[in-house]
Amino acid sequence: MLPACAWRWQRVLRDVARQCIFPAMSAKGCRLGVNIDHVATLRQARGTAYPDLAAAAQACLAGGAQGITIHLREDRRHIQDRDVYALRREPGVRLNLEMAIVPEIVAIACDVRPDEVCLVPERRHELTTEGGLDAAGQAAAVHDAVATLAQAGIVVSLFIDPDQRQIEAAACSGAPVIELHTGRFCNASEAGAPVELDRLIENAGLAHRRGLKVNAGHGISLDNLRGILSVPHLDTLNIGHSIVCRSVFVGLRQAVAEMAAALESYDGGST
Repeated sequence: MLPACAWRWQRVLRDVARQCIFPAMSAKGCRLGVNIDHVATLRQARGTAYPDLAAAAQACLAGGAQGITIHLREDRRHIQDRDVYALRREPGVRLNLEMAIVPEIVAIACDVRPDEVCLVPERRHELTTEGGLDAAGQAAAVHDAVATLAQAGIVVSLFIDPDQRQIEAAACSGAPVIELHTGRFCNASEAGAPVELDRLIENAGLAHRRGLKVNAGHGISLDNLRGILSVPHLDTLNIGHSIVCRSVFVGLRQAVAEMAAALESYDGGST
């Protein structure tokens, strides 16, 4: 059950849920969303028309991905506006658009209407997203963005750290989905990893009890996946960099297939 502060959004959330094309997860297996930002990074490095993002998306689907994720950043360092529109039209692609709470980007999202939007923090000089969205500290801005996107028929997710305060703020925001930031676990030392994994397990459980769907992502690779798969209630893992790196050696379709096969072992994690 959602907390009292989210009750007034229940009608909106029911309408948005009808737009979600995924059925409920079975007891076994976890979905894979592939982030193809760094395919675009290769293209932008030379200003060429290749590699083609639509072809990359289709290769991911052929390898077993259930969704495609892209991040339209303010600085347009990789994904461009035209990519968002083109991928939305691409057959079979369930599009997850990562974005900051910026009026220009919110307007694009409402025009494109991807299947899902994931609200993330964004700083101009970061190499990649560093840390989760401060849903608690930016409650009003998050609330307004969620409402605007939900009214456009878009399922909204919040990319947040595994932290009780952020989970509670997400539940109050009206967003039906969170994506837990797994970077601290994935980058932790051998000594620090168990503590970070416990945080993910505990807060995934809290989010589930709050009625939130739980996704996760950032820094996940085949090398650290075993720990991630002990996190309970996972619906989708969004993975990009490690898959694109692996594809240099085996091709994109094979790299995705390897990750998709590994996710088939997910049995619900630790509860």
